[in-house]
Amino acid sequence: MHWPETRHPLRVTLNFIVVWIARYSPSLKLKNWLLRRLGANVGVGVAWALTATPDVFWPDLITVEDDAIVGYDATILCHEYLQNEFRTGEVVIGERAMIGAGAIILPGVHVGADAQVAANSLVDQDVPEGATVAGVPAEVVDRPNDGEDSEEE
Repeated sequence: MHWPETRHPLRVTLNFIVVWIARYSPSLKLKNWLLRRLGANVGVGVAWALTATPDVFWPDLITVEDDAIVGYDATILCHEYLQNEFRTGEVVIGERAMIGAGAIILPGVHVGADAQVAANSLVDQDVPEGATVAGVPAEVVDRPNDGEDSEEE
């Protein structure tokens, strides 16, 4: 399957131009406004670092909730074109979640509220609320202790 069969080339071209402007704009208000015009659901107080890249084919499948941070050169993908397969999936970044620099979020992933994704991680599955993930592929390296003391003796 070739990509023009799944999304009109003019739509992708417009999305690309708007995303390119958003990637390099120093204004968070402008970035959020532009991405909302493309159909992304962007909450209040969302911060997109320089060169953070939302999906150019399906930005309308992205939700970034209030006060989340998408780090420098991070990428949020909502589609995958493979050899014999094509798929899309909604990506949700929860409230106050932080996506580290250079991280890649794959289609269909939900990053929970207050979760953290370490720099340069590849996230291919959901991240629980409050958890920290790292690596390629990303794995949970820390979870909130839910109020319990975890002292080692």
